[in-house]
Amino acid sequence: MTIDEKVNDDYTLTFITQENFEKHVNELIDKYYEILSDYDLKRFNSNLIDPIKLSIDKYLLDRTWKEIIDTEINRQRDKTITNALGDFHQNIFKYIERCEVPKTGFDIIYTNEAGQKIYVELKNKHNTMNSKSAEQTYRMMHNHIKENPNDKCFLVEVIAQQSRNIVWSVKLDNEPCYDERIRRVSIDEFYKIVTGEENAFYKFCVQLPKTIKKLLANRKDNVKGTNTVITELQNRGGNLQKAIFFLAFANYCGFTTVEDQIDDLLNGNHH
Repeated sequence: MTIDEKVNDDYTLTFITQENFEKHVNELIDKYYEILSDYDLKRFNSNLIDPIKLSIDKYLLDRTWKEIIDTEINRQRDKTITNALGDFHQNIFKYIERCEVPKTGFDIIYTNEAGQKIYVELKNKHNTMNSKSAEQTYRMMHNHIKENPNDKCFLVEVIAQQSRNIVWSVKLDNEPCYDERIRRVSIDEFYKIVTGEENAFYKFCVQLPKTIKKLLANRKDNVKGTNTVITELQNRGGNLQKAIFFLAFANYCGFTTVEDQIDDLLNGNHH
């Protein structure tokens, strides 16, 4: 039976109560609605946009400024959604027996029935860490194991290259370093360890769309927000390219004194 065929089944997870699962999913929906809400100029430039990249994209990809701005808004939203999904994958373990989610340090701590602890660093994708970040994470785990030899440390990946539970080996100071207690584990294998159920993560994936559909059916709020970025930029006068450059560079040398000339500097091309 496929995931789609099971969408209308009842709640089936045994390692987290229906109440807690629905609460957790509802929090994610709330976050999505917040991310997809109205987008104004202040929000658009909250982390400072890159006008040079946007300008290059516009001309090389032959896009209008509206298309470029819409794409940038979608990129910003997608980045925030990715962070929200990371929190979602982490915080579900607050509701699973023998697991805790600390406020600082490791992402998850699991204690098995024998009292052995597994300290987890959770990543969404297998390629999200560069070599320097991987080295720092491994050193943190290595130091923990050194001080707590009965513990284990896992790098758990939601989107791994394959299902696995293997020793994580890295190079520290150009020397290969590995320890059986420091492991690289896919999320399905971690769910199996924590819940004792072979297909626990698969069951989670089956249940998730059913629960989302149920919760959405009971909501009256609307996810569709309005986008006023273009209008606000146009209201600043001049062309859009000029307005976009001044979002980031208004106090840069030359920009404060040649504002009236920047249309010529930028060829005056806009849509």
